[in-house]
Amino acid sequence: MILDFPPILATRRNHALEHATLHVLEGMYPDRHLAGHSNPTGFFIFANVPTAELTSAISQALTRLRSGERNLAIHAGCGTNLATSLIVAGSMAFLPLRGRKSTLWRFLLLPVAVAFGIAGYALSQPLGPWLQAWVTTEAEMGDLRLMNVIPVRQGVHRIVTQ
Repeated sequence: MILDFPPILATRRNHALEHATLHVLEGMYPDRHLAGHSNPTGFFIFANVPTAELTSAISQALTRLRSGERNLAIHAGCGTNLATSLIVAGSMAFLPLRGRKSTLWRFLLLPVAVAFGIAGYALSQPLGPWLQAWVTTEAEMGDLRLMNVIPVRQGVHRIVTQ
């Protein structure tokens, strides 16, 4: 399956560890803005936190994922949720307008398009977390190891995994 292709699987595992790390950091710093970005070789954490505390949070997140806390791989602030909402709501809003060549008809159907968009947004809410759980993250860490936590600049750390 394509989701198990090594670079994709590595990215999915790193994405899960990134989310779990953000959950741990949110417990430590509830008032801070936190974000991350994953790739096959690790992830970035965008947060003004000390490197030693970030390293500890990553280790704790990895331990908790390995202990079966799969819910840590799902994060409300994930871009998967945003993309899913935009795609579903936008597609639904477009449905009543497609094929209409007249500007007048498009204008008259605008309230219907807005209603479809709102319905699409509502329908998309459970889809984003589902996609995280089954497509964009992998909570089973396998033999993933934390190799290095590198401070790039103020508020940015590069986490290297293997």
